[in-house]
Amino acid sequence: MIALHGGSSIPVVDPTSAEGVFGLLWLVIALPLAGAAVLLIGGRFTDKWGHLLGTLLPIGSFAISLAMFISLLGRADDDRQVVQNLYTWFETGNLDVGMDLLYDPLSALFLLLITGVGSLIHVYSIGYMAHDPRRRRFFGYLNLFVAAMLMLVLSENYLGLFLGWEGVGLASYLLIGFWQHKPTAAAAAKKAFVINRVGDMGLSLAIMLFFITFGSTSFTVISAGAGDASSTTVTILGLLLLLGACGKSAQFPLQAWLLDAMEGPTPVSALIHAATMVTAGVYLVVRSNFIFDLAPHAQTAVVVVAVISIFWGAWIGCAKDDIKKALAGSTMSQIGYMMLAAGLGVAGYAFAIFHLLMHGFFKANMFLGAGSVMHGMDDDVDMRHYGAVRKAMPVTYLTFAMGYLAIIGFPGFSGFWSKDKIIETALADNWLVGLCALAGAGVTGFYMTRLMLMTFFGEKRWEKDVHPHESPSVMTVPLMVLAALSVLGGVVLIGDWIVDFLAPVVGTAPHEDPPIPALGVTLLALCVVAVGVALAWLLVGKRDVPREAPQDVSFVTRAGREELYGNTINDTLVVNPSRNLTTALLATDKHAVDGVLTGGPIAVGLFAGFARRVQNGYVRSYALSILVGALIVALALLAVNLA
Repeated sequence: MIALHGGSSIPVVDPTSAEGVFGLLWLVIALPLAGAAVLLIGGRFTDKWGHLLGTLLPIGSFAISLAMFISLLGRADDDRQVVQNLYTWFETGNLDVGMDLLYDPLSALFLLLITGVGSLIHVYSIGYMAHDPRRRRFFGYLNLFVAAMLMLVLSENYLGLFLGWEGVGLASYLLIGFWQHKPTAAAAAKKAFVINRVGDMGLSLAIMLFFITFGSTSFTVISAGAGDASSTTVTILGLLLLLGACGKSAQFPLQAWLLDAMEGPTPVSALIHAATMVTAGVYLVVRSNFIFDLAPHAQTAVVVVAVISIFWGAWIGCAKDDIKKALAGSTMSQIGYMMLAAGLGVAGYAFAIFHLLMHGFFKANMFLGAGSVMHGMDDDVDMRHYGAVRKAMPVTYLTFAMGYLAIIGFPGFSGFWSKDKIIETALADNWLVGLCALAGAGVTGFYMTRLMLMTFFGEKRWEKDVHPHESPSVMTVPLMVLAALSVLGGVVLIGDWIVDFLAPVVGTAPHEDPPIPALGVTLLALCVVAVGVALAWLLVGKRDVPREAPQDVSFVTRAGREELYGNTINDTLVVNPSRNLTTALLATDKHAVDGVLTGGPIAVGLFAGFARRVQNGYVRSYALSILVGALIVALALLAVNLA
């Protein structure tokens, strides 16, 4: 792929055709897609074994992805882009769109994340959904989710990406509202679907503008011609792509759906937050690097949105008592770090993907760990009802602790390597942005330590009829694997390996000495995180946690519990005006438009009804009418003569 970057050096290469193991690229998508078709169409016939089939197929996709990744590593840097032309999707006028798949270093990493972590979530779901009567359907939806996300990251053009993009939106709607007998789940699914449509409008408009400007939606064609487009055009494209990314990745101002999405089964939360949906926006920005590198104003907008999202999500995470919603706030904040790195341009693209991968490990670990806690606590999500859970659930506690240490950036763990790189790059680019990233790390230390203390430490606060117990091995084994990746994942990718590996896609920044040495940034970050951890210990760990949330709290806490009044703002500015507008339009349509069309017939009908009463068929009535008419005429003549 040809890509253009200011100050970067990228080899100009023509993607090679898919041969050897790369010929199986289409099968990576086809396997989970076939699973979804079999499980959703097969009906009750597949109930007994559907969950096993639904788990084996993503594992098959992972095996193919791993084989292709190993083969890709054996190629030269300028020969790491493979295109598989399946067929012509549609052809109309000057637009010719193929169902083409692109396998390059960026999509290779995403394939490993989606299929690897996704497969572990499928295995976990066998135990978590064991007693659900609709388990087979659940696995069908999970397979559809994975297939759609794979289509999103493998497409060679924006229209194919949009197909996967919408597929992810559909699957998330089906899974968030899976327990649709709960009004809250049904409402959350609709909310996620509608808010994401706002972002989708941005992406769809960007695709239209791509075609108008470049005559194509292919990444290769657009990246080659991006330098010839006007600065206004690329800025508009960048802002439209950012709008799309904000919707899928739950970034400000389209974040309101994310916490409500916790109404779905916990494996869904893990899949959305770790391996699929919310990572799509980051992928879109990084994949569109050839646009953002030429649109500095759009890059600035990405950074602003990212910084707001870092603190918005962290604030919510500090105040929520629902364990899943606290983790959801954390996701918004961590995705903010990825968007921040992506907004820094060629210097940060690789680190955005680095943190995305590490986040996929430790966030899947913690969400599934939260599900394990809920499984042992009779589905109670309120951390105020937990306490001392580590004694009853030692495996869940230890694996969750690995994710906790990773997300706060404890030395040696995966998050330590990835987040420090983002902070270091941000400080080198803009000291104010870097300080914001640094402060966000401290807040992360606070809210994650608060979550750990309220859940696993202190005195037990559960009811007498609740008996916490460890989850079955089919649930704890995936936790162990993810815990290991949370510890060791960053070690595999430290140094400049990921920067060099992604260089053919995102370019390479010129080497500059940072204003603060890397060791200094690391020590500074550790000190800030330590302050956050210490504050959590003083405010939560050393105090008794009441079973009921106190109402006499500060505005800061109250605002966090209310998600910074995001829902209220949406209701005031969007929902209520839209509802009032809809009501007014319906009334206008019914009484004005319909009145014009039906008013004449109604008037004729009324006159006919009156006339029908007069023409009753009785001679005496007609004689009386003649007499009355004669009297009226006589009186009229008399009045005229007297005048």
